[in-house]
Amino acid sequence: MKRIRSIYIFCSIAISVQGWASKLPEERELTTNCSNMSLRKIPADLTPTTTTLDLSYNLLSQLQSSDFRSVSKLKVLILCHNRIQELNIKIFEFNRELRYLDLSYNRLKIVTWYSLAGLRHLDLSFNDFDTVPICEETGNMSHLEILGLSGAKIQKSNFQKIAHLHLKTVFLGLRSLSHYEEGSLPILNTTKLHIVLPMNTNFWVLLHDGIKTSKILEMTNIDGKSQFASYGTQKNLTLENSKTSILLLNKVDLLWDDLLLIFQFVWHTSVECFQIQHLTFGGKVYLDHYSFDYSNTVMRTIKLEHVQFRIFYIPQERVYLLFTKMDIENLTISDAQMPYMLFPIYPTRFQYLNFANNILTDDLFKQPIQLPHLKTLILKGNKLETFSLVSFFANNTSLKHLDLSQNLLQHENGENCFWPETLITMNLSSNKFADSVFRCLPRNIQILDLNNNKIQTVPKDIIHLKSLQELNLAFNFLTDLPGCSHFRKLSILNIEMNLILSPSLDFFQSCQEVKILNAGRNPFRCTCELRDFIQLEEYSEGMMIGWLDSYICEYPLTLKGTLLKDVHLPELSCNTTLLIVTIVVIMLVLGMAVAFCCFYFDLPWYLRMLGQWTLQRIRKTTQEQLKRNVQFHVFIAYSEHDSTWVKHELIPNLEKKEKLICLHEGNFDPGKSIIENIMNCIEKSYKSIFVLSPNFVQSEWCHYELYFAHHSLFHENSDYIIFILLEPIPLYCIPTKYPKLKALMEKKAYLEWPKDRRICGLFWANLRAAINANLLETREMYELQTFVGLNEESQGSAISLIRTDCL
Repeated sequence: MKRIRSIYIFCSIAISVQGWASKLPEERELTTNCSNMSLRKIPADLTPTTTTLDLSYNLLSQLQSSDFRSVSKLKVLILCHNRIQELNIKIFEFNRELRYLDLSYNRLKIVTWYSLAGLRHLDLSFNDFDTVPICEETGNMSHLEILGLSGAKIQKSNFQKIAHLHLKTVFLGLRSLSHYEEGSLPILNTTKLHIVLPMNTNFWVLLHDGIKTSKILEMTNIDGKSQFASYGTQKNLTLENSKTSILLLNKVDLLWDDLLLIFQFVWHTSVECFQIQHLTFGGKVYLDHYSFDYSNTVMRTIKLEHVQFRIFYIPQERVYLLFTKMDIENLTISDAQMPYMLFPIYPTRFQYLNFANNILTDDLFKQPIQLPHLKTLILKGNKLETFSLVSFFANNTSLKHLDLSQNLLQHENGENCFWPETLITMNLSSNKFADSVFRCLPRNIQILDLNNNKIQTVPKDIIHLKSLQELNLAFNFLTDLPGCSHFRKLSILNIEMNLILSPSLDFFQSCQEVKILNAGRNPFRCTCELRDFIQLEEYSEGMMIGWLDSYICEYPLTLKGTLLKDVHLPELSCNTTLLIVTIVVIMLVLGMAVAFCCFYFDLPWYLRMLGQWTLQRIRKTTQEQLKRNVQFHVFIAYSEHDSTWVKHELIPNLEKKEKLICLHEGNFDPGKSIIENIMNCIEKSYKSIFVLSPNFVQSEWCHYELYFAHHSLFHENSDYIIFILLEPIPLYCIPTKYPKLKALMEKKAYLEWPKDRRICGLFWANLRAAINANLLETREMYELQTFVGLNEESQGSAISLIRTDCL
């Protein structure tokens, strides 16, 4: 038991919750998978809430009464492919919710029955029963729908006990069959009967009884060990005593004549659809269509799939004409390596023909064929080459659906095509078509598949595909989305895996009816040209198929691998008109700002002055040359309204010590402009005195003199400017057009002319000390002068020192 517990640890458990918001926890479904783990006993620690338990492909040989008692909620139990030899159904008496029980592919010989009223699926097929294990308790399972059985002997008495049950499917998985009592199968009441025969078993009697048993009959493993040649001629079925309408034979290996006898046997029954899969036949052909009785049948469909021939040479006329002369509605012969197909010379009533995955060539269409009722033709996976030949063949039909995929078809421009007006669906994928194929298409085509070809462009001169609704051009070589000017009704377009870099605007303008577009996995170039395509998904409400993962930038390299949904291309950078308008507006705003500054701050004058000043700086080569050019001790700038004070007070007191004084009325050169004279006087003066007053503030020239003095090259690192405040000037009275004057008055110390005449001597002494002229010194002549300010409230004060910051 410890070993079993250790193995069970690796059992996978899955919980499936449905309606979790409204159901209680105990109603959850839990699946425990202990398949293929070499278990020899049922694990003892199964989860009590397990509803599905898979114990298949193990080594279980016995089942105990206590094995499943703990899993009372069990609904599905799978015990197939084990070694169980005996079974007592009563061990499941505590599993009242059990619905599905699979015990197939074991070694069961004995079953002790116990009625499980709720069981719906019971499979006992492929076991070693001597007789079919059915008893009275089996008949009490009223909910049983699918029943799998096996037994070496089949008798009527076995099935009579369940004859009253209405079963959906009865599956007879027989490992051996030593005895079959004729008439046993028709006792069953089932919709479908599937019989898997052991090899080398006479299947004819089972086929005969099976057709009388259920609507759908499937038989697997049919070979030529039969005696039907003598049996079939004596046992003929009629439409009145047969039930089967769909007959499926799988894994059939017969001689040609035996296969023909099966067709003749089934032909006169109630079978409407006859399908044979994995058919192998051979032998000499003795019987053919000449000996076949085509009369009195309800057969509508015949399917032969995955056919192999045991002989190399096949008499085509005898074999192929057998099927085409049956004149049924639907015929399928696929995966048969069939090189050719013959049709009778008279009209047939075929509506559906499927010759997929053969080796048919253009020879199929070189002879006239009369198929006036044909609606669907499937020639997928053959070796057809000429597209126009197919059109001539189809022109005499009522064809609606044509599948020519996986061939070698191509079309040349000079070839004419004639298609029936009824053709609406065409699959031309995986061929060799180029652009010219669009010139050979039916006029009323609605669904067209051209994926995996060699198409590079869709010709724009096509005007006849006005009914086209769905177009598949995936896996081609297109470099742009096709316009819809010639596909006005197009609603579904697939163009993935092409060479599209940037879809043109023609698609967005002409394809207004397209509701579904698949353009993923193209090498998109994520530039402004792609902006409209990216925005298409935002406004189309899910129009783009695979939008999240299949649409990725390939170019430029900086965006390679980026999803299109993550690419942001601003409107301004992609819209040329908007960009030009924005630039013009910005330039207008800047122009208006410059014009305002010119008007309000006299900017042109500053520019002119800056130009003159620059020229002056260019003329002065070295600092020593500038020093040798100094001719005056001071330059005095004042308003004409203050000239009286300057001439009678300032100049006489300065001339006592400073003999060299520069004044504009005496030292300006008449041959030069005012600006040049101002700049020359400032450059030739050691210091500049500005007489400040309300009149000075209102004078533009005084302001200009101050501007040049402040920007003098020679004096730009010195305490060069001296302010004399003749009359008090509130800062708010200085016009805003002279911001330099206001800034200097806030930062620069100035001397205030005293109102008390008695202390003027101190004023003059401090002024002379501030000038401190010594033009002969070669050392650095400019030192910061500190003026000690006396409080205006203190008696004897003659100078008011506001700030001592150097410029």
